[in-house]
Amino acid sequence: MPSTALTYTDPLPRLLTLPGVYRPQADTRMLLGALAREPLRPGAEVVEIGTGTGALALRAAARGADVTAVDVAWPAVLAARLNGWRQSLRLRVLHGDFAARTRGRRFDLVLANPPYVPCPDPSVPTSGSRRAWDAGRDGRAVIDRICAAAPGLLRPGGVLLMVHSGMCGAQETLALLARHGLTAQVTERAWVPWGPVLRSRRTWLQEQGLAEDGAEQEELVVVRARSA
Repeated sequence: MPSTALTYTDPLPRLLTLPGVYRPQADTRMLLGALAREPLRPGAEVVEIGTGTGALALRAAARGADVTAVDVAWPAVLAARLNGWRQSLRLRVLHGDFAARTRGRRFDLVLANPPYVPCPDPSVPTSGSRRAWDAGRDGRAVIDRICAAAPGLLRPGGVLLMVHSGMCGAQETLALLARHGLTAQVTERAWVPWGPVLRSRRTWLQEQGLAEDGAEQEELVVVRARSA
């Protein structure tokens, strides 16, 4: 699948979003586009890591997949369940760490829009809205865990679709997935305006070499990895 520019232009789904739950944004749109292009047979087993409002999980369920969605935040779990009920779509939404809640299971498709924003605090937040985006000083605290877990989550021929910021290092993600035995590539790139979180950290990001002077846009990438 060749790299493309941002091509998915359908409106983002209008979903109930509770306080503290990540609202669907440009990264959600990119992953929805990647999901739309992915073959998905009825009854395929899908898991979404960090479901938020459930936007991606619900789109997969609408295509007939058997979907499990996981999130560490109770408000997100409640929002995804409510959105599934409102759309009359069957969705299994679980609270907790994705590794613990998926232990012993394998999937045809793994979807992930993990926290990926670099932050001065090296620890990952355990409460509050920041846990939806902050991911350590290099933004890879959750990305690296997903890369390491992917071989055990995927059935033979299964696919991981993950979106994250170019600040985190797309080549590092590809190399890590390859070391874990997956075939991976960047299938989509897009530049989007900085949001308030990045703007508030401009000086720190520049000091870390993660942003250039005067930067106003962030590159997002979709990574597709396939199990042998």
